[in-house]
Amino acid sequence: MTLIGTPLSPQATRVMLLGSGELGKEVLIALQRLGVETIAVDRYDHAPGQQVAHHARTVTMSDPVALRALIEAERPDLVVPEIEAIATSVLEALEAEGLVRVIPTARAARLTMDREGIRRLAAETLGLQTSPYRFCDSLAELQAAIAGVGGQPGIGYPCVVKPVMSSSGKGQSKIDSPQDVQAAWDHAMAGGRVGPGRVIVEGFIAFDYEITLLTVRALGEDGQVETQFCAPIGHVQVSGDYVESWQPHAMHPAALARSRQIAKAVTDDLGGQGLFGVELFVKGEQVWFSEVSPRPHDTGMVTMITQWQNEFELHARAILGLPVDTALKSPGASAVIYGGVDAVGLVFDGVDAALRVPNSEIRLFGKPESFVKRRMGVALVHDAEVEQARVRAKLAASLVRPRVA
Repeated sequence: MTLIGTPLSPQATRVMLLGSGELGKEVLIALQRLGVETIAVDRYDHAPGQQVAHHARTVTMSDPVALRALIEAERPDLVVPEIEAIATSVLEALEAEGLVRVIPTARAARLTMDREGIRRLAAETLGLQTSPYRFCDSLAELQAAIAGVGGQPGIGYPCVVKPVMSSSGKGQSKIDSPQDVQAAWDHAMAGGRVGPGRVIVEGFIAFDYEITLLTVRALGEDGQVETQFCAPIGHVQVSGDYVESWQPHAMHPAALARSRQIAKAVTDDLGGQGLFGVELFVKGEQVWFSEVSPRPHDTGMVTMITQWQNEFELHARAILGLPVDTALKSPGASAVIYGGVDAVGLVFDGVDAALRVPNSEIRLFGKPESFVKRRMGVALVHDAEVEQARVRAKLAASLVRPRVA
C-alpha cells in the first residue's frame, strides 16, 4: 500500500527532480496533484519546473560534491533524474548507502546518461539489433572508423555522428562524404552536454520511420512490477531534434510486437519503476533499437492531448507505486513552438489565434531565456484522423509568434 504524506509537514512524501525543464515541470505538476512535496533542481534560476515546485534549488548537477551536499541536505524520499548531465556516481553511492531511492535505479541513470553505456547494453549484452557503430575519442579515430583501417571495413557513408552525452539532438550531424567529417567532429565537440569528449558514429539505416514507444514499469495488483505500453508515437526530427509528433503511428502488427519485445528487454534490464521513452527505427517488419530515456520523452508531449493519463502522470504514478492506465483517449499530434530569437523575457503574440484552431491546446513553457532553436512551447491537437491533427498542430504552432517586448 502506498502512503502519501501531507506536503510541507513532517509526514510529507518528498520527491526531488534533477532537471526542471518543460518535461520536469509536467512531472512536478502530476506529483503535486497526488499530494507530493516537490523539489525542483536545475542549473539555472527560474527554470520552468522551479516555477511550480514547492522548493527550487540551483546547482551544477554534474558536480559530484554539490550534488551530494544538496541531496544530503534535502533528504528526499525519491530522486528523479530528468536530464543526462548528472554526477551519476553520486547517485549510485547514495543509493548503495540506503540514503535515497533513485528512479528508476541509479544504475539505469548511469547507463542511459551517455550513448555508450546504453548502446553497449542493447547490442553487446542483450544482443538487440542496432545500427553498426564505433566510439571515437579524436578526429583521427572518427576518420578511421568511417573509412576502415588495416583491411577492416569501416562504417561508411552516409553515417551519423553524435556526442556520447547530449540532449535534444545537440551536436548531431549526418555525414555524406569525407569533406563533412571535420565539421561534424567540431559540431559534436560543441554540442556535448559536459564539454568536449567522446563521440559515437553510426551507420545510416534507411528506415521507413522512427517511433517512440513509451514503456511503463509499474506495480500490478499483486505488488509485482508489470510492463505496459502506450500506443506508438511517430515523430519528425530535424538534426536530431523533435519538431512534431503524433499518436498513434500505424505499424505492421509484427513490427509492433517486435518493438514491444525490444522495449521490454531493455527496460527489464534497467529495472526499477517509471516510464521509459524507447526510440526505435522501423523498416517493414524489421525493428532496430536506437536509444532509451528512463523518463518522459519530448516526443511524448503529444500524450497531453491523446491519452487519459499522459506520460507525466504515468511516470508520477509508477514511481509512487500507484496503478496506471496507458489507454488512448483520441488520436492527436504535437508541434514545437520555437523561440525564433536570442533574447530574455519574450512576449508571445497569436496565442488567441492558435487556440481558435479546432481541438487545439497550447503549452508555453515559461523559459526565462529564448534562443532561435530553443523549444518555448508546444501546440497540441486531437482529431479522429491523425493526419488532420498533424496539419492543425503545425498550423497552431505557426500562429504563436514569440518576440522581444
